[in-house]
Amino acid sequence: MSDGAPSDAAPDAGTPEPSSPGRAWVFGDDVDTDQIAPSRFLTSTDPAELGAHAFQDLRPAFSEDVRPGDFVVAGDNFGGGSSREHAPLALLGAGVAGVVATSFARIFFRNCINIGLPVLICPRAEEIDDGDEISLHLDEGTVRNHTTGASYDAEPLPAFLRDLVDTGGLKPYTRARLE
Repeated sequence: MSDGAPSDAAPDAGTPEPSSPGRAWVFGDDVDTDQIAPSRFLTSTDPAELGAHAFQDLRPAFSEDVRPGDFVVAGDNFGGGSSREHAPLALLGAGVAGVVATSFARIFFRNCINIGLPVLICPRAEEIDDGDEISLHLDEGTVRNHTTGASYDAEPLPAFLRDLVDTGGLKPYTRARLE
């Protein structure tokens, strides 16, 4: 789809499970949506196409080296900038299983939930090093670092937001409720 409308795409059966360990890709503070999904590639809402350009200017090797089930870890104010869903769609299309940050721009956080991409606010996210193997446990509100053995408390997602994520986002959730 390239009409500029938000994609109906939701995770499929092959979407990585956030509770399975994956590599942490660590970013700093104030990473905005144009750094996640550069604006020159926003002519599409196809997650795979957007994912091929994720972090292209900030970390050029990301889209080539990221593997399904990896995680994005960041500092404060991750996802500031535009309110378009392209940035979280790019992460989903790149195979990212979830995003952990010390804080998020609120619209980015909600856009992730709306497309079924797990996110957790974790005050100690900056203790995770690039390349560490981590997993997210949404029900418990924890991030486990399998490399160091550490476990970090995060803000657990309320049950209704977990339901949205587990169903694949707002559109599939709404369809399921209407059936």
